[in-house]
Amino acid sequence: MNKRYGYNTIFPQVSASAVLLLALSLSTGTALANLDADEASRMTQLLAMDLNELVNMEVSIATGTAKPLKLAPAIATVITAEDIKKMGATTLEEALATVPGLHVSQSNTLGMMIYSIRGLHTTLSSQVLFQINGLPIKYNYTSIVSHDLRIPMTTISRIEVIRGPGSAVHGADAFAGTINIITKKGAEIDGTQTNLRYGSFDTKSGGIQHGGIYNEWDLMTSFDYYKTNGDHDRIIERDLQTTLDTIMGTSASLTPGSTADETEHYDLRLTATKENWSLNLWGSIAENQHVVGVSPVLDTEGYEERSIYQADLAYTNNTLLDNLELDARLSYLYQYSDSFCRIFPPGVLLPVGADGNLLTAPTAGLVLFSDGVFGQPIIEEEQTAVDLSGRYNGIDNHKVRLGAGGRHITEKTDNYKNFGPGVLDPATLLAPPAINVIDGNLTHLTSDSPYIFMNNHSRTIVYASLQDEWSFAKKWELTAGIRYDHYSDFGSTTNPRAALVWETTDTITSKLLYGKAFRPPSFGEFYLINNPVALGNPDLKPETIETYELVFDLQPRKNIHYVFNAFYYQAEDLIELANDPAPAITLSSQNIRNQKGHGFEFEATWQATKNLRLRGNVAHQRAKDKQTGEIVPNAPAWQLYANAHWQFIPDWSLDGQYFLIAERHRAAGDSRAEIKNNDIVNLTLRRTNIAGHWEATLSGRNVFDEDIREPTPSTIANDLPMPGRNIWAELAYRF
Repeated sequence: MNKRYGYNTIFPQVSASAVLLLALSLSTGTALANLDADEASRMTQLLAMDLNELVNMEVSIATGTAKPLKLAPAIATVITAEDIKKMGATTLEEALATVPGLHVSQSNTLGMMIYSIRGLHTTLSSQVLFQINGLPIKYNYTSIVSHDLRIPMTTISRIEVIRGPGSAVHGADAFAGTINIITKKGAEIDGTQTNLRYGSFDTKSGGIQHGGIYNEWDLMTSFDYYKTNGDHDRIIERDLQTTLDTIMGTSASLTPGSTADETEHYDLRLTATKENWSLNLWGSIAENQHVVGVSPVLDTEGYEERSIYQADLAYTNNTLLDNLELDARLSYLYQYSDSFCRIFPPGVLLPVGADGNLLTAPTAGLVLFSDGVFGQPIIEEEQTAVDLSGRYNGIDNHKVRLGAGGRHITEKTDNYKNFGPGVLDPATLLAPPAINVIDGNLTHLTSDSPYIFMNNHSRTIVYASLQDEWSFAKKWELTAGIRYDHYSDFGSTTNPRAALVWETTDTITSKLLYGKAFRPPSFGEFYLINNPVALGNPDLKPETIETYELVFDLQPRKNIHYVFNAFYYQAEDLIELANDPAPAITLSSQNIRNQKGHGFEFEATWQATKNLRLRGNVAHQRAKDKQTGEIVPNAPAWQLYANAHWQFIPDWSLDGQYFLIAERHRAAGDSRAEIKNNDIVNLTLRRTNIAGHWEATLSGRNVFDEDIREPTPSTIANDLPMPGRNIWAELAYRF
């Protein structure tokens, strides 16, 4: 078997450049040290905020303009850098798991992360918009965030989360929710910080950050490294190949066997801000990233190598004209993915159709793949965007925001494989019951080949938006907005929103919210061909949703805060993989499901004493298929989170977390036992201010070693096992 490697040749140059850039930044920073004390104290003030100050923290994700959290015309959650540190979260998923109604799961397909909000998710796509510093970050081939987006948590200033539609402000994919990851500025770091971490599964990581104010420049640079061998006790007992072995009389399945989830990551960030200008540069590289599998078959050989590079230049001017604030941003996003997938194991016997594809009818011959079935799709994606906005405050009691912009996305493909048309000639195959044998040598298919998994494609988007925040009476505000998006490949969509916010009393804020949102089909959902796992469909329509929400935000005392909301939504034309008409036995993307859902979320925070904070939330949803009335599978009907943070003596703290994920239903026709509830306990012990510079942390995740499972198709009999108990220790130094 020959493998094609094109990625490793560029990485040594990238990593060397990253280290050199970091060294230059640090040496320059030391030479220019001239720190503005007021700016440098911002992070210290944030960490010292009491509950009342946190409730009134300003967020911009809801409207594009800064507004206190409790008055934001949306259901918003903010996770601060201090929250992240207290809970011991080392991944984005660990932090997001604390948000009411948001469940983070993992798919058996390439280990993709599934972000389910209020029961809204589909098999291979995400109904959640991810942003980094306000810029969309997603993999347009599948319409998901990169499946292992490992942003170093030490570089995050805060995470803003909106549950509910946001397309009137943010456009595509802000369907079930929006997550904006805001990274630290130099003033927040105010010096140099380093950390080293080691833990279970031979997991090791380290990083260095430097930041400050130098000659009126806010500068920040960071470099982080992460590597793990993964939990080899994650055992798959049976898979699709087990079933095929029974049918075909073979013994190719590798089950029982462990999932392969080794990975190695590098992350580099540089930001520079002065007066009206801001520059952000970011690079993320994943090497030797082993994956669960691209099909419901255990894959112990597959891997993915991925790189993400993002650059943006922003300009803000609040003084050019009276009562007018202008923002402009030019951005570029590059993503490269090289996935080597063993779709079926050595010794698999599969029917090949007359068109040369696997598993299509009529059958031209039976093929024994002696080394296995291999595919190596390579995707290069580029996205260039311009975003403009203006906020006008010259009309009494009104804040008007206008936005316009566009983006151009290109997908370029390459492919190596040992199956399918262009590789297998059905005319040369011996007819059944004779068996043809194919080895693991891969054939190169270029992007212009009719036999590749997807040809090159592009997409151009233009948009315009209008929003007005109208304070029409004392303590009453109505926010209304609308956005128009035009896509070159499927047409146009218009999405309105309205929000009524009433400061009912000094301690109660009430909100009534409405919004409409959409998710466009991904490139893969549109254009995928010659694929044994999934096929595209050029006739797809965008998914749409309408949501209604009622919110009560209560702070009866300075140290107690409650938020309750109830919601109802109707989603149309959700895209799922569905069986193609007989005699074909393939799956293709189809607008096959309409869904409605309702539920509630309740969260509470109590600063019991100066040194003890208790918080928690409970979320319930009931989502059903509108046609069949069946409960939407795999999404938890109940979620419970409880957290206690105790500073039991000066400089020592203990943080405990409890998660309950309950009542997940199987899909119709799936006769397996109900999905097991998940009970997870995490503990984090931290010692700060060691000799004035050091900090030590010891953390345990899933400390009772519960058998945690995430749902899979019935072809993987006992669902996908998640990591067992894991413990890590960290030492950090600041100077």
